[in-house]
This record gives sequence, C-alpha cells and structure tokens, in this order.
Amino acid sequence: MKILIINGPNINMIGIREPKIYGKKSYKELTKVMCEYANEKRNLTLETYQSNHEGDIVDKIQYAFFNKFDGILINPAAYTHTSIAIADAIKAVGIPTVEVHLSDISMREEYRQISYVSEVAVKTIMGKGFDGYIEGIEYLLTKKWTI
Repeated sequence: MKILIINGPNINMIGIREPKIYGKKSYKELTKVMCEYANEKRNLTLETYQSNHEGDIVDKIQYAFFNKFDGILINPAAYTHTSIAIADAIKAVGIPTVEVHLSDISMREEYRQISYVSEVAVKTIMGKGFDGYIEGIEYLLTKKWTI
C-alpha cells in the first residue's frame, strides 16, 4: 500500500511554534516516527511532503492520483479552515483521505473549528499529537477501499 502524507503551512515549525499547543518535538522527529512505523509494516510505502503553499498542496494531491497512491493522510494546518481548493482536490481524486491535527481544533478558537477538509475526508483525528498520524495510517491500512 502507498500512502502520501501531506503537511500544510507551519507544520515544519512544530517544536518551535507554540510548543504548549503543538508539542516540543520537531517536524524531523514526526517524519522519523512515521518512517519507523512504515518500516515495521510489510507492504507499506510512505511518502511525506510539507508545503506552506496552497497550490503546491493541491498539486501534490493530484500527484497522488496520477502516481496511484492508495491513501492520503493530510494535516492541512491553517488551510483546514480556509481552503475549498484543497477539499475540492481531495474530492476530485477520490483517494481515501484521513485528516489529522496535532491539536484538538474543536477546542480551539472559533474560526479554527471549521474544517472544509473534514467534509471530504473518510476520518478526522484531532488532538493526539504524533499518535494521530499513526492512527490515521493504521485506519487507511485496515479499511477495504474501492476507488
């Protein structure tokens, strides 16, 4: 199984940015955790990607379609609350997509409680830190998807 992991704006700054909200571990540590998990699983290929640019994220979602990925795990970060384009791209490609957030956005500022992506994701995981990413990968691995 091939899963594309997409992280949106400022996720590359975790560990530095608001550690009380996002934790003290770095983005490099996050990718290491995911890669180690993938190495434990047979027949699992992960590709990670991070961008601060909305259009680049849309392009990467489309890339997943053309390169035959089986699932997408996305933390759209601030684009969660603003990007219809990202939600539309997910809808367009039809690849099962899990939305993940390090913090629990339902307990954050009012504007952060809106998620356009959750309307098109097969599952949303919030407030579990790095463990949320592993839970999302596991969810994609255990479901029988028909695209």
